[in-house]
Amino acid sequence: MSKGYKITRIIILSVVLLLALLVLAVFTTSGAQKKAEYLDPWKRDYAKQFEDPRLQLVAHGLLAANSHNLQPWKIRLDRQNPLVFYLYTDNERLALKSDPLARQTLVSQGTFLEYMRIAGEQLGNPAEIALFPDGEYDEQHLSESMERKPVAKITLSKANPQNIPLYEFMFLPDTNRMAYRPDEVTPDQIRKLSATDTEQDLTLTILNDKADIDRFGAFGVEGTVIETGLQRMNDESAEIFRSNEYQKNKYRFGFSFEGQGTTGWKKHLMQGLLTIIPSFNNEEAAAMRAVQAAQTAAGHTPAYALILSKDNSRTSQVKAGMLFSRLVLTAHEEGLVLQPISQVLQEYPEMHEAYSEVHREYAAAGETIQFLIRLGKPTQDTPLSMRQGVMDLISE
Repeated sequence: MSKGYKITRIIILSVVLLLALLVLAVFTTSGAQKKAEYLDPWKRDYAKQFEDPRLQLVAHGLLAANSHNLQPWKIRLDRQNPLVFYLYTDNERLALKSDPLARQTLVSQGTFLEYMRIAGEQLGNPAEIALFPDGEYDEQHLSESMERKPVAKITLSKANPQNIPLYEFMFLPDTNRMAYRPDEVTPDQIRKLSATDTEQDLTLTILNDKADIDRFGAFGVEGTVIETGLQRMNDESAEIFRSNEYQKNKYRFGFSFEGQGTTGWKKHLMQGLLTIIPSFNNEEAAAMRAVQAAQTAAGHTPAYALILSKDNSRTSQVKAGMLFSRLVLTAHEEGLVLQPISQVLQEYPEMHEAYSEVHREYAAAGETIQFLIRLGKPTQDTPLSMRQGVMDLISE
């Protein structure tokens, strides 16, 4: 064996070893070896660890869809009555830049309540829900009002457990941002989805005409371009982005690579690189990916849904969220998935023109569009998102 061959072999082995060490460092930094405690609440038996039926229902409610995955829920248990508890808005979990009027935050209270209501029927603890028992918020002192006034008083009763078909679908991801198959949403599916609308003051409409599909797709792209072009919006998103398993276990709310459909080794590669080199996920690249995703979504959506309310009261916002949860679960039952297109409905100055335009075209009678939703059959599954534990929501 020549001396040159030995040197070449040593160099090759050294490079391989160095690459192996780099890969190990990246995956260690990502936290690939860490248990994903932030996914524990998705386990079917998670709620069984709690003897208190109120906590069992909270364990189901926290699986609901919510804006920015901030999970802005706070629970106060009645100390005198073991069947009564209250839902409050957590005023420390507000996205004030993208949701300055907290409309999406209040919608998220409704999604939580509906999941709890369905779980209560299934488990034999039906819930009577009284919205804003102490009146709606004082809008001039909103944060203080959120702390003082409950969104809902929930009173449980005892009954025989029921077999609620929608219950089985609560343990699936609520949002799929990927491309959808071109299969049409059938008339029978539209009838079933439409039947979820049981509120007189709300209107649910399914639209699958090509002109509407193209228009909504354009609104989705326009809203994304506007939002990602604003520094304060990017800063707000960056503040709640969890770049590795350590952060996800610590915070258990916010954004992560899973929301982009990234899983497995690729997720850990991205997480490790971003943790080691924060500029890896620079603002320009993130904005470009978001716009590209919106364009892909616009070109691969066979139907949209609208949820409109006659007014924009806090009660209507909560009820819209409850309807959205029923829609999510019914869509799953029908083999469909969905994604709210939220940007164009946000109420800050730079979005005003697009917001006004979508309302002129689709809410001509003066309604408020609470939801614009993509709807279709998935081309791929989407991962579960972070969730807090039950006791994280309990407040004295």
